[in-house]
Amino acid sequence: MNASSLLLRFPPYRFLKTIRKSSLNSFCLRSLPGSAFLYGQQADLLQSSFVRQLMVSSKGLKTGWCCPATTEQQMLELSAKDQRLLDKLYNGLICGHRACLAEAITLVESTHSRKKEIAQVLLQKVLSYHREQEQLNKGKPLAFRVGLSGPPGAGKSTFIECFGKMLTERGRKVSVLAVDPSSSTSGGSLLGDKTRMTELSRDMNAYIRPSPTRGTLGGVTRTTNEVILLCEGAGYDIVLVETVGVGQSEFAVADMVDMFVLLLPPAGGDELQGIKRGIIEMADLVVVTKADGDLVVPARRIQAEYISALKLLRKRSKVWSPKVMRISARTGEGISDMWDKMTEFRDLMLVSGELITKRRRQQKVWMWNVIQENMLDHFRSHLAVRDQIPLLEEKVVSGILSPGLAADLLLKAFKGRS
Repeated sequence: MNASSLLLRFPPYRFLKTIRKSSLNSFCLRSLPGSAFLYGQQADLLQSSFVRQLMVSSKGLKTGWCCPATTEQQMLELSAKDQRLLDKLYNGLICGHRACLAEAITLVESTHSRKKEIAQVLLQKVLSYHREQEQLNKGKPLAFRVGLSGPPGAGKSTFIECFGKMLTERGRKVSVLAVDPSSSTSGGSLLGDKTRMTELSRDMNAYIRPSPTRGTLGGVTRTTNEVILLCEGAGYDIVLVETVGVGQSEFAVADMVDMFVLLLPPAGGDELQGIKRGIIEMADLVVVTKADGDLVVPARRIQAEYISALKLLRKRSKVWSPKVMRISARTGEGISDMWDKMTEFRDLMLVSGELITKRRRQQKVWMWNVIQENMLDHFRSHLAVRDQIPLLEEKVVSGILSPGLAADLLLKAFKGRS
């Protein structure tokens, strides 16, 4: 059947007559080589960000998915109330209003399906604004993203307050994203980091946001990357991400920041501990904290041991070799020198082009992380396996089935109904 006969059999007006006028703007109408006409039908897939398209060509009918070109198309699907909320948050955010930033972060962190849709439209608008500002800045990043991690007791919160106050006094705007572990028993989280940073929390050029992990592997929330974007859109040029410091978190945070700083207490073991954990190789800067009083001598020894340990590791950058420093947040010693090293790192990475390449790679990695998490949620709620999961879990616990066999049975049931 050729294209002409297909047009006679499926005239375009029959399709268009069944479409509501309000949904016409959601359609992707494009002319493709060999196509006679193209129409789309809105579909509920990935938060309505895709539409179904059908093409009549010389080879017959073809269907596929296409993405709306602009954010305005998605805004048309929102109610008047949601659009007013979106406009208020966006306009307040780019003007630097802290209340709007806090509300926007709450919206992004929400698990409610409707709020997640509004959050994605807001993020797309902020991303477009962010891209425009970077073009005005000659393509250079607007903010410097720094990941901070370390074992409990390393003095992360004390350091952040001292470091953040120094930056705000120099005219910088600092946002701190402090991630706290959620209880596996109650599901709650202490969120106490902000109470430790009393001086910094009162600074109008600083914004501190504690967030629970909600059981996320890696100690960083699923939305941390999106919160970083919101903070940058609000005008904060230094973004500090403090993680739980439980091992896996260091690898997760390294995929969302420009520089990863590892904070270590002076009594944390010898250099072999760092190598065994595999974390030291992720660090761009290793900082030995609490280098004051009776701990000065142990801090110097740990610094020397880690300097020798870093020589055994392969370099991850062509222009930067990880450094080891000593600081004291109580006396302020070494804090200014540490910032000088961090700016040196940023400048070298910018000139070499490694920073831009790193950020692009991070975006792709984070996209797949979100897909993996959403696919697991989809798997658990799928009709084919939802009722089978507790039964197979009971058989695994009682020793009747091996975990591997139970997983294979669930995956086969899932694939058979997908």
